Amino acid sequence: MITTLLDTSADTGGAKAAALALLQREGLPVPDGFVVPFAAYRTARADSVLPVAQGLQDALAWHLAKMGDPPVAVRSSAATEDVACGSAAGQYESVLGVRGAQAVAEAVRVCWASSSSPRAADYWNHLDADTADREPDMAVLVQRLIDADASGVMFTPVQPGDSTRIEASWGLGLSVVGGTVTPDTYEVASDGGIRRTIGPKTTRLDRDRDGIGVAARDVPQEQQTIPTLDDAAVTTLAGLGRRIATLLDQPQDIEWAIADKKVWILQARPITAALPSLPPRTPAAAGTSLIGTPGAHGVVTGIARVLRGPSDFPRVEPGDIVICPYTDPAWTPLFRVAAAVVTEIGGALSHAAIVAREHGIPAVLGVPQVTTRIKDAARITVNGTEGTVTAAQD
Repeated sequence: MITTLLDTSADTGGAKAAALALLQREGLPVPDGFVVPFAAYRTARADSVLPVAQGLQDALAWHLAKMGDPPVAVRSSAATEDVACGSAAGQYESVLGVRGAQAVAEAVRVCWASSSSPRAADYWNHLDADTADREPDMAVLVQRLIDADASGVMFTPVQPGDSTRIEASWGLGLSVVGGTVTPDTYEVASDGGIRRTIGPKTTRLDRDRDGIGVAARDVPQEQQTIPTLDDAAVTTLAGLGRRIATLLDQPQDIEWAIADKKVWILQARPITAALPSLPPRTPAAAGTSLIGTPGAHGVVTGIARVLRGPSDFPRVEPGDIVICPYTDPAWTPLFRVAAAVVTEIGGALSHAAIVAREHGIPAVLGVPQVTTRIKDAARITVNGTEGTVTAAQD
């Protein structure tokens, strides 16, 4: 009914869980855990009920007790997730900071239900991947939650001589992958040289010590401009990235965390679309354009549609350029109609930027005050390769 993470395969628990199992078997620092396999989901779906049966809840309690009943992360591992043709980044559910068998059982149900969500179906329909499935089998990965001091995402080199890209912020990595913070960016060249850009890390997410889930809080002013990683940590991460890419036999998109100076690997999946290069330190277009982080290749001219939240979604028409504070997974259905996306905060390794690259629309992330500096209905040009937003020339 439940398998240990170490014994999980892609056939029983999905590519996400299987990749971590392989890395754990190779001695990499992967948090311990277990997997509720596809078979359990199939049984629940066949019975037309998705609440977790008592027998499975008892099994959850046994495995949690064996781990010492810690707070855990409960994460989707769908049959169509983390595959070479599409990441499905952020399209299925994860629940962090869960404790106790009853709460974990409810989180498993949430992950199961996300298999048939309209958001996931829309993602696959638009991507038109060969593995598209309106309701794929859903395994669920349960792992010890790492109370991270810092965390983020790393993209390993795609071609020989390419750099490793790392984005990092304080606390749990949900803020980096969710695009709700503009992270620090580190680029590690093939010769080991490190280039860094320090982001304005104004908020952080941590496990809610008084309840279930995560809690947001402000980062003290003096800590916002301090680098999250020193050179030693950056070098360690880059080395782990190269090893993971070798073990998994292709370039990898890796989520990681650091707690008490120890690095943990939380996820590794194939890189599905080319990442634009970082711009020069002093962009040539500065002064005539708004500057952000290049997120997805391409150049588009269109009408700016400034959005404040999901209630504004109906205002977007095909070909509009979405201008918004940030994009979490709830925003990604807009990528089906938008010609480009520009955000005030966020980084190029966030889930939204990954989906923009997979959908082939330009994206520029982390443009300060862009929702006020660009007027709604203005005609603009977005260059996602260079990271610029410019008033269009008639």
